[in-house]
Order: sequence, then structure tokens, then C-alpha cells
Amino acid sequence: MLFDLRGKGRRRTVKVVYGGLALLLGLGLVAFGIGGATSGGLVDAFTGSGDGSNTSIYSDQVKTLTKKVAADPKDEAAWAELTKAQVQQASIIGYDQNTQSYNAAGKAELAKGAASWQKYLALDPKKPDDRVASLMVNAYGPGGLNEPVKAAAALKVVIEGRGASAALYSQLSVLAYLAGDKRESKIAEQRALELTPADKRKLVAAQLATQRTQIDSAKAQAAQQQSQGTPGLGG
Repeated sequence: MLFDLRGKGRRRTVKVVYGGLALLLGLGLVAFGIGGATSGGLVDAFTGSGDGSNTSIYSDQVKTLTKKVAADPKDEAAWAELTKAQVQQASIIGYDQNTQSYNAAGKAELAKGAASWQKYLALDPKKPDDRVASLMVNAYGPGGLNEPVKAAAALKVVIEGRGASAALYSQLSVLAYLAGDKRESKIAEQRALELTPADKRKLVAAQLATQRTQIDSAKAQAAQQQSQGTPGLGG
């Protein structure tokens, strides 16, 4: 977790900062052509009319696939499909596109998807499913489960499956920084710049620097709000 949110009061004071970080990664990355690199899987989850009509479809898929992996725990494809169905279900029942974040019900379903994803990876597939991995980048993001280390790991699966690109490595740089790994962030940035046309490298470097500054600011703001708000909130 980026911040300690134990206690209702702390959750209230930091909630706005989480929303800002979610928008930062979603809208900020799209600003320089990165968001589309991994968010397509999330968009795929919104194939209905928005009235919840697809909820039963994903729910049925989850039930069917849960039985399938129970019958054969080593079925890699079934675990990948179960992960996908659970994350899509989470998007339908608990995702706010305006704040790019999940509510409690959505996060509970995301946690199930994350568990399935880890069981899938534990089977050591020769070529992990990069499409499902792209869903997990979002699921592990600050608007979801807020586990940037795992989000970065999922993005590496995407890169391995789809090939290196400046956009993907730029996003990895941001996620690594969000996770607190400045060294990996700089390595990913260097790789991104190598893959960027020479005349655009300064722009990409400046945009990544801005992202880091905004992340630092958000973390500082959250720490300050926790420090000021916790004593009088009664947990």
C-alpha cells in the first residue's frame, strides 16, 4: 500500500489523493499516448449499455470457470479466463469512469481476480497472457488494489508479450516510481527514450519528470492529511 489507510478517518482524509493518483496514471499517461497501451482490456469490460445488463454474463462466467479450475487446478487457460471474468465483473459492478477508481464492491471482486492471476502465474506459463496482464495493470493501480509493485510486474508481462515500445516503458517508469523503485524507474525511462524518435525525447523526458513530481506531491499531501486529520477523527 502507498499509505496506511487503517481507520475510517484516515480513509476519508486520503481518499481524494487516491482519486488524484488514479487520474494521474489514467489521464496523464494518455496525454502522451501511453494510456491506450494497457487500458484497452479495461475498456473491453464495458461492452454493455451501462445498465448492468452484462453483470449476469460475467457472473455466470465466473461460476463456470471457478468450477473448471476446481476440477483441474493446473488448467492455465481456465485460470487466465477466470481472472479476466473477475476483473470484468469488478468493472461492471464497481468502477467509476469519472474518478477512474473502484468502490468497495469492485475492489472485493478485483481481489478475487488478483488471487486467480497469482495462481495462474504460479503455474509458470511459457507465454503469460498479455491481454489479461493488461487488465491486471489497471486492477493493481491506485484506483483499484493500489499495489504498484504488482502493477509494474503485470506491465512487464505486457511488454514481453507485445514487444518493447516507448509508450509501455514510459508507463513502466511511472509505475516503478509510484512503487518507490526509483532505480527501475530511471532504467525504464532510459529504455523508453531509446525507443523514442530523437526529436521527441526531450518532451517524453519532461513529461515523465512531471509525472514524478506530481506523484511526490500527492504522497506528501496524503502524509500531511493523515498527520493533521488522524488525531481528531477517532479512527
